[in-house]
Formats: sequence, structure tokens, C-alpha cells
Amino acid sequence: MTAVPLPVGPAPVKRVSLGRRYLRRPLGVAALAVFAIVVAVAVLAPWLAPFDPDHLDFALSHATPGNGHPLGGDSAGRDVLSRLLYGARTTLYGALITCLTCVVLGVPAGVAAGYFGGVTDRVASWISDALQSVPVMIVLLVVAAGTGQNFAVLMVTLGVLLAPGHYRIARARALTVCREPYIDAARVSGVTTLRILRTHMLRAVYAPVIVQTALTAGIAIGLQAGLQFLGVGSASTPSWGQMMNDGFQTMLSYPLILLWPSIALGLTIAALAFIGSTLADLVSVRVELPTARRRARVRRELAAAPGALSRESAPGGPSGAHVHEVGGSALRVENLRVGYATREGVNEVVRGVSFDAAPGEVLGIVGESGSGKTQTIFSVLDLLPAGGTAVAGGIWVGGEEVGHRSPKERAALLGRAIGYVPQEPMTNLDPSYPIGHQLVEPLRRVHGLAKAEARQRARDVLVRVGIQDPDRVLKAYPHQISGGMAQRVLIAGAVAGRPSLLVADEPTTALDVTVQAEVLELLRELQREYGMALVIVTHDFGVVADICDRVVVMKDGRVVETGPVERIFQRPEDPYTAELIGASLDDAACRDELDEACSPAGVRGEEAAR
Repeated sequence: MTAVPLPVGPAPVKRVSLGRRYLRRPLGVAALAVFAIVVAVAVLAPWLAPFDPDHLDFALSHATPGNGHPLGGDSAGRDVLSRLLYGARTTLYGALITCLTCVVLGVPAGVAAGYFGGVTDRVASWISDALQSVPVMIVLLVVAAGTGQNFAVLMVTLGVLLAPGHYRIARARALTVCREPYIDAARVSGVTTLRILRTHMLRAVYAPVIVQTALTAGIAIGLQAGLQFLGVGSASTPSWGQMMNDGFQTMLSYPLILLWPSIALGLTIAALAFIGSTLADLVSVRVELPTARRRARVRRELAAAPGALSRESAPGGPSGAHVHEVGGSALRVENLRVGYATREGVNEVVRGVSFDAAPGEVLGIVGESGSGKTQTIFSVLDLLPAGGTAVAGGIWVGGEEVGHRSPKERAALLGRAIGYVPQEPMTNLDPSYPIGHQLVEPLRRVHGLAKAEARQRARDVLVRVGIQDPDRVLKAYPHQISGGMAQRVLIAGAVAGRPSLLVADEPTTALDVTVQAEVLELLRELQREYGMALVIVTHDFGVVADICDRVVVMKDGRVVETGPVERIFQRPEDPYTAELIGASLDDAACRDELDEACSPAGVRGEEAAR
């Protein structure tokens, strides 16, 4: 058996832990350092505090900093620095109780509500809504009066009132995860519900819960200080809120007493807020994105790589990759290279690709999965995935060089000079908006049409792509139409701006055979009607035979052969091209043979043969 080489694709992006990616955020690291200092101060307060925080010295009353007291004394003659250090212990202890209560109550309830649904979801959501409608501060004051101002009970109560935040986040995440196929696979394999909840569901919610807990800690510290400022709590326990209350009473004559606890409280809450916001930025992205320095290194290495093949030695005959002059090409790509940064170096996935397409021509780019064809097209559209870097000798659209333009200038071509039909029609339509909005809005924003004019053009183009009831489709949402109709909608959106170049990336992948043929015929008709150049990316030589004039065959990120479709099918010069053609053909009868067999004469002949 002949060994088949693995296809070359984009470099596998290494997953990096949340902690490591967090440490690459300077603002997040600074906030974490501030919070770590506060925690260290709270833990080491008995050793760091120069005096007993409750020791009274009337000579120290309202004292200014100095004489062994770096921050001075408060109105009762106690050392401010010592009380500030011990106050950190009280503040963090209260925040810890609150956060633990939120997590213990909110997360399991949210996961259970999202996973089980039904009565469990309705009852838990009703309780959550009821708790959110309660005025927090009033309830805390009532609890304080009824419990003799027990600090632990107050913080637990605060945690109960803030638990709906954790509940809603866990429920929303659980609702999404419980519909994933791997959850169904776990069920049918006999995994118990308890194990699914513990190993799959809880693991899926931990990241957003971390973010919410950081934000909740800041809220808890602020509310705790507010209660202590109002006089709730033990007078013998140092706290920042009580220090602020003391300073507020003498704010005009001795402002420093109020300044120190205010700075400590503000820095701590701000640090937690920045920690939470940094985590929120990182939690949705679980891979390490290359830094600007690494991108620059990739660009240098790609630019320094050996040049593209010359015209004389280019595959596909003496004409090489280009058959048209720059000015006569709707699209021209010269020596395109695409690479991804890895820890081992640069993984080059497109290696010196060159091709062109003339106005009114249908060009097919064909190759197996991982051959680099989609990466090539994404480079032309400037839509490479995060981490991808492309360099090229030049990219021309309509005779104008666009490869060295800024991203903003490249983006301005989309919808105007270039139309794009993506894969997977149902996932490329926004489920939140009706079809009409998604067709009309680009025409208004990109082309400056009035609303009525844009809607009429959208309706006309829907009719043109074969949709019989355009008014109903304009009002429908994506889930209310079929996959074939969704693909027609995407084609309508791509040609509505009347581009000179239409790029279709695997436009028939998710469709059945009958709809595939209709979509290909539609693309061919539109290409002829509007005089567009059509570049179609596919792995199926049957699609190439149906619609294309010329074909570019790619393997391992390189062009191995290019030429007219008839010549490629009759006399493939590269063995890989012959393999692809052979893999696309089978012993099934062609359309003409099937039609003949299904005719009355064909049926009679078959019966006679029996």
C-alpha cells in the first residue's frame, strides 16, 4: 500500500492556559499585583502593624504623620496605619464569604436549570428574579438589626442576594453546552447525569464564573464598606468602612483620616474590576495569539523564502500560472505565501502561489482538504484567521494593486469590487435578524442607497436567484428557510453590490446533490449575466467539470498544475491531478445514460435483457 502524505494545513494553534495568557496583559498584571499586595498585607497584618489597632493614646488624637506613626492617628487616638492593615483582613474576609456563597448557591443552580430545563429551570429562574428585585441595602440593614450586626451572617446574606449573577451566567452557558453533540454522546454511552454535570457542564462554566467572581468581590467590598460607614458592624473590629466614617466626621478639619482608607478601598475595588475585565477579554479565546514581534518575524521569514517558480518552469505548461496581463485580469496573485507562528518556527501553509482570472472567466481552485486553497482565498480577501500572516509579490483586483494597501482600504473592496459566497449557509446568516435586514443594510451602508431603493434591489436580486416568494423570504429569519434557499440568499447578497469579482468558497458543501446542481447553474448564469470573474474553491473535480473554464490544482500549499479544464481532464500532467480526477469519478452512469435508462425505450430494453 502506498503511503499517503498528510495534507498541509494551518499550523495547529497551541492552547495556552488562562493564567499564562493573563500574565501577558500588562494592565491585568498590574491589577493583580495590587490585589496581591492587599492580600499579603491582610495575611501579614499582625507582623506588619507597628501598634495594636485598638490601643488608645489620647496624645495621638488627630495626629499628623510622624513621630513613629507614618499615617498619623484617628479621632480616638489609634494608629491609622495599624488599623488600615488590620482593616484589610476584615474587608477580604467579608468578600471571601460573599463570593463563596454566590458560587455555592448560584453555579450549581444555574447548571442544573440549564441542563434539566422544565420545572427546574422555571422555579430556579423565578427565585433568581425575586432575589434581584429585592433592595439589597435595605435587606442588609434589616438582617443587621435582627442578628445583632453579626458580620458573617451579613456577608452570607449579601452572597445570597448577589447569587443571581452567578446563576444567570451558569444557566446561559449550560443551555448552550447541553445541546452539544458530545453531551448526547456521553448520555448514550451510559455516563450518569451526575458525572455529566460534574465533568462536562461545570468545566464549561468555570471560566465565566471566574470573571463574575472577580467582579462580585469588588461589589461585595463596596457594599461592605457602605454598611460599616453607616455604623453597621462591631466597633472593636478595624475596618475600612468604619475608618471612612470616622474620617468623614472630621473631613474638613482633618482630611487625612478619610484619605487613607479611601485610597485603600478605591485601589482594591479598581484592581478587582481590572482583573475581571481582563479575564473577560481572555475567557472567550482559549489559544495563544502571536504578538506583534512574532508576526513581524513570520513576515520576514516568508519574505526571505525562495521565490515563486519562474514562468518557464511553472507547472501546467509554458504559460505557467498567468495567462493574462495585469491590466486584463480581474484577479491576479503573484508569489503568495501564508504562514503561522509556532514555537518551533514558522509553519508555511501557502508556498509561492501565483494565478490569475480574466473578466468573465470561471476559475476553479481545487485540491484536497489542507491543500491551502481556502487560505489562499482568505489572503486575497484579507480574512485570514487570527495568527495568520500573508506576504505576496502583489495582489491585483481589476488591474489595481491592493496587496499592499491598509486593512481599511482592503475592507472597502468587499461588497463593491469583490463579492464573497462563504461555506455553510446556515451559519453565515445572523439568526437575530430577518433576511431583509441582512440584505438591505449592506446596500445602505456600503453603497449609500435609500432604504426603499435598497429594499427593492434586494427583492429584485432574490427573484433573480430563483426565490419564488421574495416578500416572504425578506421577512423570514434564517431558521425559517431551507439550506438551499439560504445559499441562494448568500449568493443574492454577494451579487447585490454588482462586483466585478465573485469568490465562492465551497458553495455546495452542505447541500444535497439536486440543490448543488441548481446552485452551480445559478452561479454560472449570474457570472455570464453580470460579466463577473468567478473564482470557485472546491475539492470536487465534478464541480470543476460542471462550471469552470480553467482550473488551478493545489497540493501542500503549492500550485502543481494549471490550465484549461478540457486539457486537464484529457491530459493531466501531474500524477496528483490524475489521482484527484480518478477519485472524483466512479462507475456510476452519467446524466445522459441515466436519462436514457429512465426513458420508456430504455426500460423496455432493460426488461428484454432480463
